[in-house]
Amino acid sequence: MARRAAFLLLTAAVLVCSNLAAAQPARPPAIPRAALAQAQSAARITLGQAAVPLYGPWKFTVGDSPTDPKTGKPLWAEPVFDDSKWETVDLTPKDGAFDPANGLSGYEPGWTAQGHPGYFGYAWYRIRVQVQARPSEGLALVGPADVDDAYQVFDDGELAGHFGDFTGSEPVVYFTQPKMFSLAQPGSHDAETRQEGTGQGGTESDETGPVERTRVLAFRLWMGPFALINQPDAGGMHSAPVLGEAGAVAAGYQMRWLELIRTYAISAVQAPLFGLLAAVAFTLILFDRSDRVYLWMGFLFLLFAVNSAFIFIGVCTELQSIRVNNLLLDGLVSPAISAAWVMVFRVWFGLQRPLWLPRLTSVLTLLLMVSTILGEEIFFGLVPHGVAVQFVTVSLVLRVLVFALLLWVVLEGIRRQGVEGWIVLPLVVLRGIHAFSPQLTLLHVRVYWFPFGVTVSLSTIANLLVAVVIALLLLRRLLQSVKRQRLMALDVKQAQEVQQVILPEARMALPGLTIESEYRPAREVGGDFFQIIPNQSDDSVLIVAGDVTGKGLQAGMLVALLVGAIRSTSDWSTDPIVILKALNQRLLGRDDSQATCLALKITADGAVTLANGGHMAPYLNSEPIAMEGALPLGMLESAEFSVMHFQLRPDDKLVLMSDGIAEATDAEGHLFGFERVHALLHSAKCAAEVANAAQSFGQADDISVISVTRVPVIEPALTSAG
Repeated sequence: MARRAAFLLLTAAVLVCSNLAAAQPARPPAIPRAALAQAQSAARITLGQAAVPLYGPWKFTVGDSPTDPKTGKPLWAEPVFDDSKWETVDLTPKDGAFDPANGLSGYEPGWTAQGHPGYFGYAWYRIRVQVQARPSEGLALVGPADVDDAYQVFDDGELAGHFGDFTGSEPVVYFTQPKMFSLAQPGSHDAETRQEGTGQGGTESDETGPVERTRVLAFRLWMGPFALINQPDAGGMHSAPVLGEAGAVAAGYQMRWLELIRTYAISAVQAPLFGLLAAVAFTLILFDRSDRVYLWMGFLFLLFAVNSAFIFIGVCTELQSIRVNNLLLDGLVSPAISAAWVMVFRVWFGLQRPLWLPRLTSVLTLLLMVSTILGEEIFFGLVPHGVAVQFVTVSLVLRVLVFALLLWVVLEGIRRQGVEGWIVLPLVVLRGIHAFSPQLTLLHVRVYWFPFGVTVSLSTIANLLVAVVIALLLLRRLLQSVKRQRLMALDVKQAQEVQQVILPEARMALPGLTIESEYRPAREVGGDFFQIIPNQSDDSVLIVAGDVTGKGLQAGMLVALLVGAIRSTSDWSTDPIVILKALNQRLLGRDDSQATCLALKITADGAVTLANGGHMAPYLNSEPIAMEGALPLGMLESAEFSVMHFQLRPDDKLVLMSDGIAEATDAEGHLFGFERVHALLHSAKCAAEVANAAQSFGQADDISVISVTRVPVIEPALTSAG
């Protein structure tokens, strides 16, 4: 069926072209344009399964028609209206003429290039056509393929149809689309009645023979002021309407739709392409959550996708008017894209300073949105037209300033990073071409090409090249990120190995003491630390346990620093106060590096000296010790630490633990809490049981447990000399 339909469509197109050539062997270009000044005579058209472009002679005037007070119909649409003093317009295109913006064929300059520069509003076109056709042949008219911006078409004073919404105080206009209108058939009752009432004559040879009659077609056009901004020759019809037998006109109508869709096919391709790139960019954040450039790149590509989708929807449907399209694209999306470019490369080059750059970019973007909306008169009448024209200049200046910010960011990146910045520089050039292509059009610089009938603009080429270059840069950045992550993973592994080395043995047996320890970091590298240092000279033991702020590699590096300080200080003093003061000095001035810590010395007879630096109180025989509080280490240079003394008796058990035990959290957000800690210490037989219970409940922080049990010392038996 698809092949058959295509064959029938092709046959109809060939038939239209052949009959068109037969109906008009000598086209109007052979007629001098001066002769069209006497254009009250009607164009003679004989129809027979054919469609003919209405090149002229057209009568034209700016302004709007008064209405008949009785009927409410526009007087300029009436066949009897005298339009002899109107201008004469010929819509015959030059050979090879095409729309410089979208490539549609048969393009003619509008009224701003025909003696009415700067004019917007209503205008009228009228033409008298002497049609000869059979009564059985339905007549149809296809509106102009390129028009600014909306129109109503009248057939002998009767409204035949419209493109755009004329129900409000100001017409709602859409991007030009093919429109086909059915006309009254020659010889029909309505046509004959209108002929008799207007004095328009017609002849009929027989019931089935051709009928000749003269009919007046009138177009009432409206152009909004925004059309003047991007088109140097805007206004009215840029191509001729086509009149003919309904079947032939329908075939040409379908061909025009195919031509329109083919013209804007590139936008239909770009929308999913940029959408896919946005998804890829957002996905890359999973590989490196610390690099925000992937989020900004994804946002930029998403804006590209939205922009292309809105263009295609606006051109090929009537879902959004030109006003809505301009508001979304010119007023919102385009300024957002300009701002996103600046932020992408600010993050790309890691430019944390100047701090005012994001704020300045935001302010300029908001001003650009407002000036564009006012300059394009998207809300017509909000400001006077003369003021709106000034805002066009303001928006251009603002766009130049935003682009200058982008250029400055890249140049600063070149200064700081060299090769990375030079790779990005071509993107800025392409961005400039895309951003200022409308101005290049107004300067008559060619920015559009039409290979195979598809519109390819300099802006489109720039966007596609941008996508390619950014994709390559993202791939390069991703590979570098993966390399960095591997190096970081190696660093973490080495730090983990170092941390395992500096941890004491899980079980130590000393004279009079049994010491057990368990350590469960929340990540690969933990922030808890403890050291157990026996003193062989007096059989005492120094135990230092603490918890640094933060987690991960940074906390692990701080742990290594503190462990080194504990070891070096214990070489000359095992006094707990001296140990805490030494650690406090190491942490001062290290950017909010703090730690809680306990230091205790247990002598051979079980006497304990305990110094507290803001750590969680230890438990003696499953009960918390009433210990005076103190500030954590690293907060004050002259910090005071609380000190207490007590005695360990045989079978006493002293348990030191980090807050990771009490702060363990289950899936519902419930804390393990001190009540569970208290009950657990009554039942747990070793440090591993305490750590296991908290970890299985829901570990949220590093877990460390040190259990110290006083055991009786067995005195060696004395032997007497024999």
